[in-house]
Parts: sequence; structure tokens; C-alpha cells
Amino acid sequence: MLGELINPYYLQVASFILINVILGISIFITLSTGQLSLANAGFMGIGAYTSALLTLNFDFPILIGILAGTLMAGLFGIVIGIPTLRLQGVYLAIVTLGFGEVLRVVLVNWESLTKGSIGLSGIPHLGREILRNFKEFGFEPGVMGLQNNQFIFLMVFLLLLFIVIGIIWFFRRQTNSRVGRAFAAIKLDEKAAESMGINITYYKVLAFTQGALLSGFAGALYAHVLAYISPADFAYHRAVEILIFAVFGGSEVIWGPVFGALFLTVMPEVLRFISEYRYMIYGLIILVMMAVRPQGLIDVHLLNWLKLKTKKRGKEHGTANQKSA
Repeated sequence: MLGELINPYYLQVASFILINVILGISIFITLSTGQLSLANAGFMGIGAYTSALLTLNFDFPILIGILAGTLMAGLFGIVIGIPTLRLQGVYLAIVTLGFGEVLRVVLVNWESLTKGSIGLSGIPHLGREILRNFKEFGFEPGVMGLQNNQFIFLMVFLLLLFIVIGIIWFFRRQTNSRVGRAFAAIKLDEKAAESMGINITYYKVLAFTQGALLSGFAGALYAHVLAYISPADFAYHRAVEILIFAVFGGSEVIWGPVFGALFLTVMPEVLRFISEYRYMIYGLIILVMMAVRPQGLIDVHLLNWLKLKTKKRGKEHGTANQKSA
């Protein structure tokens, strides 16, 4: 019965949505301090290639590869974040975009290590590794009425869902903490925040590094979910795509890029007949959003309005129940 309900294709699309949600949150963190970075695609590539090369060439476990890819991306985040502290706005965007393009050229030309534009194939698959571990304990997917491929994609989806819930919980807590308040102060007025005793250098590098860590983590997961990567996966178009998650959904609250990633990942799948015009549509979305709603679809005011409406409906429902009683 369960096997009839589970479609591996839909589960794979859902898994890519969750990976894009992580990428959306990664740019939300850097934007929360007012830093317009387009390096997330580059950090994603670092995480993906580090994990893939370690598991392919040195037989490292997938978990170690993912952790190493995440940390390597974070290290590059520190290296890039410190020299670019004095840059803001479009200048920071240009420099970070340049970093991503330099990295892509390195991946294309370092053929002895990365196999160039052909890319890396045969990367250990996360779902197959989970299935193998389950079988070692005597479990068979057939017990649940599932085929092997259904179980693989289901486990990948559930694992990514658990990870995304944990990331959202952590960064929501951080937003309401001293760190989050420091980020908000820096974004509103950097000089005023510095005069209040906030360590601008520390918090801006922290935000940049957190964004890099998340991007590298998403890249490592992407490599082990798809089992194939190439430099084209981390080019300019990916950087723009990640930015649009925040521009469309909103960068004021974490739910903005989450919604943006969800909607903009599903849209090409639903509208496959115009999928080749996707980047033209993305450009149009940016123009319209900048003109009509520069803060994105979801912002603090919208969330407060929704909370107010929910409370009113709850009170009305409670009053109606009391009268009927």
C-alpha cells in the first residue's frame, strides 16, 4: 500500500527543494548584516567538490566528506570575508561574484583533479549508503511494501527534512538572540552599531562564515543526493538563483527565503513548457519585486498581520462555542 503512494520522482524534487531552502537560508544570514554576497554558489561548489573527492578518491565515509566540505567552505568564507569587510552593496556583490567565477574556471581547468567540464560521476549516493546500513541490520524495504529505489529517496527526503527543520530552529533562535540583534543593528546603521560597542568586524565575518558553511553543507548534500556534479552546477546562474530566493520571498525574516526556495524550485517543474525561459522569468521577477515590493513577499509586517488575524479568529471561535454552550 505504501509503495503505491510513494513516487521517487516527487521525493527527489522535494529533496532538491530542501537543499535550496538551505541555500536560501545561507544568503539570508549574510543579508541580515547588510552584506550583498554572490559567493554562495562558489561556496556550494567547494563543499560539493571537497566531499565528492574525499569519498571518491580516498574512500572517506559520506558523513566525514560532508563535514569536511562544510568546514572547507567555512574556511574560504573567513578568507574571503575578512578582506571584503570594507566593501558594501554592489562592490561586494561584484567581488564575490568574481570569486565564484574564478573558482568555476579553476574547476574547469584542473582536469587532473576535477575532470574538468565533464564533472565527477559515481559519487557515493546518500540514500544507497543508508539502505546498505539498514540491510546490514537485517532490514529489507519490502517489509514496508517498498522497492529499493522508493526506500532510498524516502530516506533522503526524511533526513533532509530533519536537517532543514534543525537549521530553521537554530537560526530562528539566533535571530532572537544577542547575535541576531547585533546583525540587525549592523544592517540598519553600521556606524551607529559600532558607536554602541558592537564589534562590527566580528559579526560581519561571523555572518559571512555562517553563510559559507551553510552553502558548503548544501553543496556536499547536493553531490551525494545527485551522485554527479560539474562546474556548470555552480556557475553565475546558481548565484543569481540563490539571490532570487531571498529577493522574491523576502530577506527580513527566515520564512522569506524558505518560501522563495520552495516556490521557485516547484515552478519550473510545474511549468515545464516554459522551463527554458526560467532565467528570463527570474530577471522579470527581480524587476517587478524591486518596483512593487522591494522587501519581498514575506516581511515582519505580514507575519504580524497573520498572527493578529489568527488570534482574532481564535477568539471569535471561542466566543461562538461559549454562546452555543
